[in-house]
Amino acid sequence: MQEIAVIGAGSYGTCLAMLFGNAGHQVSLWCRSQATADELETRRENQAYLPGFRLPDNVRVTHDIAKAVTGKQFVLGVTPSHGIRDVLGAAAPYLHPDAIVINASKGLEGQTLATIDEVYRDIFPARIAGRATYLSGPTFANEIAAGLPAAIVLAGHDPETTELAQRALSSIRFRIYSSQDVRGVLIAGALKNVIAIAAGVADGLAMGSNARVALITRGLAEITRIGVAMGADPQTFAGLSGMGDLVLTCSGDSSRNRRVGLALGQGKSMEVILAEMRMVAEGVKTTKVAYELAEKLGVDAPLTRAMNAVLYGGFSAKDAMSALMQRALRPEKD
Repeated sequence: MQEIAVIGAGSYGTCLAMLFGNAGHQVSLWCRSQATADELETRRENQAYLPGFRLPDNVRVTHDIAKAVTGKQFVLGVTPSHGIRDVLGAAAPYLHPDAIVINASKGLEGQTLATIDEVYRDIFPARIAGRATYLSGPTFANEIAAGLPAAIVLAGHDPETTELAQRALSSIRFRIYSSQDVRGVLIAGALKNVIAIAAGVADGLAMGSNARVALITRGLAEITRIGVAMGADPQTFAGLSGMGDLVLTCSGDSSRNRRVGLALGQGKSMEVILAEMRMVAEGVKTTKVAYELAEKLGVDAPLTRAMNAVLYGGFSAKDAMSALMQRALRPEKD
């Protein structure tokens, strides 16, 4: 049995709290809102983000960040990526020096273009940041909550700490593989959401299965180019955190980012789409950051450029897709 804090009570944070609670661990689930924390603690169900699933009795819900993380061996950060610096920064003073922080958020920081491990180095003491680990892979919250099997990757700079967390948190329904390629795992997890919006656009425009698979395949090539330019291992992008997560997010009906693209392809405006969504689609913010990052690195990223034009440049989804098909021909390896 482990003492675990889960910071963030959206659909994914809630499902992880349920997963670890059902595995016999003692879990504290932190909510941003006191009212939400009180409701979850009383009703034992996250009706807003993960309805139909009961929180185990060994999951306690709190709005007190100090209470949530104090004395916990494992602290999972599951906030939207743009909230990491504020929320986990507030938790930092209460962490035990031997606590292992596990990131489960996916994205890039807006103004700095920083990956999440770089944000962690800013907000945590050096020992905690150096031993932090990063969880990513093809997992939908509703399937985890239902107890369906999944495989995922845990990356870390410190192999001993990564293996400790891997062994402690794996279960018969949640198989964790380890990796030392933190940068690759983080880039794959962030940028696949951009490609998922593009795949949704293609589906919304009724472009067919051929187009969707082409977008997934060329999207993987684009993500890999950016990741390798940042020092990642190219083999990472063929694994669970790369191709695995990309295929799931581009094709699964539970994908929030695909649903954004689907609505764009059907002619809805971003204002209407965001107003209709309760949960965060990370790819909307990540698209702009990824475009700026690719420009800074000098990496060709046509899909990211096209989605940035649709989301932030006033281009129609149809025109953006048409422009992609009319680009200059080139070898596939480029």
